[in-house]
Amino acid sequence: MKMRWSGLAFTVGALTLSAGALAAPPTAAMLVNACAGCHGVNGGSAGPSMPSLANQSKEAIVVAMKKFKSGERPSTVMGKLAKGYSDADYAAMGELLSKQKLHATTQTLDAAKVAKGKSLEEANCSRCHMEGGKEGKEDSPVMASQWLPYLSIQMNQYLDGTRKMPEKMAEKVKPMSKTDLDALMHFYASVK
Repeated sequence: MKMRWSGLAFTVGALTLSAGALAAPPTAAMLVNACAGCHGVNGGSAGPSMPSLANQSKEAIVVAMKKFKSGERPSTVMGKLAKGYSDADYAAMGELLSKQKLHATTQTLDAAKVAKGKSLEEANCSRCHMEGGKEGKEDSPVMASQWLPYLSIQMNQYLDGTRKMPEKMAEKVKPMSKTDLDALMHFYASVK
């Protein structure tokens, strides 16, 4: 009887080790699914203070995650979460998110501010936030149809120095008034 139990224990142990050895690393979809609680299913945020991640460039996702991980970009939760992923994980998530379609938000916006913001965007931002903010150049984020409160929070962090503003962006943003910036945020939020 003693022989049978030890044989059974050996068999169970071998099967457990075999299952663990055969387990595949998480897929990009598995990694991105962990983001859905805040950033929405398929990268489309349902909450006004969270950005949609769908259609962001791979580079924008990777750069953002690295900045969260290092503490360079301020956060309440993302800095902690980013530390649980590797650079390869960031790349896999960025690749998948970049292929997802832009999610259009439905929000109440001021039409006069949207119109003013459109002219400001064309003159100041369209070289990096292309196609009305639907595309980002290199690591520039997609701005189109993001929630207005999210856009405002991010802009305020740039303006108060909590978040470091890229030099090219600073050249264009610093001369603008708060009214102009508010109009610009309304424009980006309006783009479908």
